[in-house]
Amino acid sequence: MDQEIKENAVYTTSEAEKLLKISNSTMKRLLKKGLIKGNKIGHQYRILGKEILRQVSPKVEAKAVKSYLNLKEKVKNKIKSW
Repeated sequence: MDQEIKENAVYTTSEAEKLLKISNSTMKRLLKKGLIKGNKIGHQYRILGKEILRQVSPKVEAKAVKSYLNLKEKVKNKIKSW
């Protein structure tokens, strides 16, 4: 059964590996090259669901970029009003 990848959920590297069906060494390589963005917490990486979805669906990435740019513009406008 396929598991749904939630855009705003935080995944461990092992969870992301299972979702993407890749090996641990491939995951390390993708993180090291910056092809998957992750935040290192202590000695472990945490990966947002958006990053996993970006690997499997360019349409989701485009939607995420558009959403981010809209939010960024709202924040800039709010700051200007201060």
